[in-house]
Amino acid sequence: MTQVPDWLDKLAAQAGRTTVPEYLRPPAGAGRPAAVLMLFGEGPLGPDVLLIQRSTRGRRHAGQPAFPGGGVDPEDGGPIAAALREAEEETGLDPRGVDVLCTMPELYLNHSDNRVTPVLGWWREPSAVHAASPDEVDSVERVPIAELVDPGNRIMLRHPSGMAGPAFRVRGMLVWGFTAMVLDSMLRAAGLEQPWDATRIEELPPDVVNLAARG
Repeated sequence: MTQVPDWLDKLAAQAGRTTVPEYLRPPAGAGRPAAVLMLFGEGPLGPDVLLIQRSTRGRRHAGQPAFPGGGVDPEDGGPIAAALREAEEETGLDPRGVDVLCTMPELYLNHSDNRVTPVLGWWREPSAVHAASPDEVDSVERVPIAELVDPGNRIMLRHPSGMAGPAFRVRGMLVWGFTAMVLDSMLRAAGLEQPWDATRIEELPPDVVNLAARG
């Protein structure tokens, strides 16, 4: 059992005051409710965050690294229960070992028409995790924060549309899109970000583009 670190307490305290960029603000009456679990813990290599690699066979966001999560079902009663349920289904984690610290403002994903609520959690008592739903998840990783903030693992990634955003190369994964944007914002808000070269721009690999186009 471990205590919530100061940086995560700080992040949770300011979560409600997070400014959502206009392009991520949910339009009135649009979007399906969804939730993701941003779960941080103390691993063998220091603080880490739980990520999944979505199955290449999936219908949505195929092959992309992501936070565990999915749609909010009526029986969930809200985003917190949905995030914990989805994380258990996808990774096999025991939700009883998770302390939910707060929810963050909704973010709208136009591509999938989802209104996503990030749920911030601390893994008080970590449990074993694995790809518990093979049709949806290829692998599960506890990614050390030290690897995320390593300048050598950070790039800007340009989509064929011309838009560029932050990305991470960690644990054999290319983390980009929504997940990378949220991680980038979190690292900066928590005071963990290290200086990195944001002029290092790479093109989104064709195989990733093709998978993304399916979902």
